[in-house]
Amino acid sequence: MSNLQTFVNKTVTIITSDGRTLTGKLVGHDQTTNLILSHTIERIFATPGSEEATQQVEHGLYLIRGDNVAICGLVDEQLEAGIDWSAVKAEPLGGMKHV
Repeated sequence: MSNLQTFVNKTVTIITSDGRTLTGKLVGHDQTTNLILSHTIERIFATPGSEEATQQVEHGLYLIRGDNVAICGLVDEQLEAGIDWSAVKAEPLGGMKHV
C-alpha cells in the first residue's frame, strides 16, 4: 500500500477483512497501513428481497488498523452523490481468510 499518499485528502472506500464497508476522507496513514478517516460513514447493506433499507451509520473520525484493511479505493464523488444508497441491496461479504 505504498501508493496511499496519493489518496490523502480524497474520499476513499475501505472494505475491511470482516466485510464492513467504510467511506470517508483519508486523513493519514502509516507504513503498516493503519488508516485515519474523517467524515466516515459505514454502509450496512440490506439483503436482496428484504423490506429493510440500507443503513448509513456516521462514525466521524475513524481509525482502521492496517491488518483489517482488505481493499482501499478512490471514490468518484459525483457518481456516489447520484446513488440512492437506501435502495441498494447486497449479499453480505464474507470475512477474509489468511493462509
